Amino acid sequence: MTSHETSARGPAPDLTTTVSGLVLRALTPEDAAEYYAVLDRNRDHLSRLGDHREESAATPAWVRARLGEPPGRDLRYGIRLGGALIGRIDLLAVRPPAYGTGYWLDRSHVGAGFASAACAALYDHARRSLGATEIYAGVTHGNDRSTALLTRLGFEQVTVFEEYTRFRLRLTPGGPFRGVGEAEGTGGARGAG
Repeated sequence: MTSHETSARGPAPDLTTTVSGLVLRALTPEDAAEYYAVLDRNRDHLSRLGDHREESAATPAWVRARLGEPPGRDLRYGIRLGGALIGRIDLLAVRPPAYGTGYWLDRSHVGAGFASAACAALYDHARRSLGATEIYAGVTHGNDRSTALLTRLGFEQVTVFEEYTRFRLRLTPGGPFRGVGEAEGTGGARGAG
């Protein structure tokens, strides 16, 4: 498997965003040390609302094992700014053409438009290249920044559960994606379908 091969479809392409120097690149085992370093300095940030529990308790061995697992039909991307890893975003092949998503950013990069640009690039790719018609995200109650981000991207609240709210984005194949280039409110979401 090459460093960018993360999907049963073959190599996951690098995805550019509307922010200069911000690129989505497949996360691979070669990224384990850098990914662990980002997780390690963000333990409190990732677990403050009770989500991202596994990531906030990660060890170097856990990271190597997780990044060594083939993602199957899912897309697993590192969010990179000027080459440096600043977060993660995933597209989960729940029931294609319906997908789930999850994302998070290093706390020092929150509020600068990076999550918005990363989400827009991935969801537009899903619409254009994978024929995605729906994307779902689960947001832990209290994560107002992530709720605001998803709302700006066109997601609608569909279900409220005890610990989180499920949101859905409807996509029109071949149509424009209205979230591209819109303003930021960041945070994190976990895949939900």
